[in-house]
Amino acid sequence: MQQLTLPAPAKLNLFLHILGRRVDGYHQLQTLFQFLDLSDEVTITTRDDGKLNLLTPFPGLADSDNLAIKAAKILQSATNSSLGADISIKKCLPMGGGVGGGSSNAATVLHGLNILWQTHLSDTKLAELGLKLGADIPVFIHGHAAWAEGVGEQLTPIELPETWFILVKPNCHISTAKIFQHQDLTRDSDPITVAAYLQRGARNDCEAIVRKQYPEVDKVFKLLNNLAPTRLTGTGACLFATFANRQSAEQALKQLPDDLQTFLARGCNQSMLHKHLQSRTNSI
Repeated sequence: MQQLTLPAPAKLNLFLHILGRRVDGYHQLQTLFQFLDLSDEVTITTRDDGKLNLLTPFPGLADSDNLAIKAAKILQSATNSSLGADISIKKCLPMGGGVGGGSSNAATVLHGLNILWQTHLSDTKLAELGLKLGADIPVFIHGHAAWAEGVGEQLTPIELPETWFILVKPNCHISTAKIFQHQDLTRDSDPITVAAYLQRGARNDCEAIVRKQYPEVDKVFKLLNNLAPTRLTGTGACLFATFANRQSAEQALKQLPDDLQTFLARGCNQSMLHKHLQSRTNSI
């Protein structure tokens, strides 16, 4: 029996433009992913009977629908592995917040089982498997800040300032499918370049609809935007404000109501997972 504990880091969509809708129903988009130094913790223990068990069930979500278990099954199938695993997830990241919790858990499981089961798949192959489960999973597999196109799977690594953020989770859960199906969603944004983004920034095309549909998000947006430039990540519900340094972020955090779910985090160009995997490789 072997065991491995790995981080499953958060990400932000620093902007999100929707360029169009494909014939398969998915949306063509542009976005910019950066990781945070916040993470869930995933512990994986091998089994020799082929069974896959989630030891930490999530209320309202069947184990078979959890992306961590789906990731384990898809790797098991792709490699014909006879091994199984017990998986436990210590949650830190807000569920339904747009920071990639479920996708990150899945990517961490793929990396962890690839090591424990000795399936020796490349990151590229793991990302291909992950993409079958969710468009955000490939960026977590590759583990570097990236400019993303297509449905989010066409990734170009990028180096960004590792600034500080206040992340706030309003008290609501947002359905990504509902937002992407909304009749008022902008689906014809013009493509932009990395240089254009770095010069003048960009928006989140989902933000206006989310704020209109969810008053809790709009209220928090106004509070946070008074302190620093604020954006929605993905389809939300989390909002983030950007700060040049930790001190200014900490000072702003003190001005927010105590009943808000808040996080202080630093942007990371290399994910905590990949830093961990790299240090593990260097120690072997």
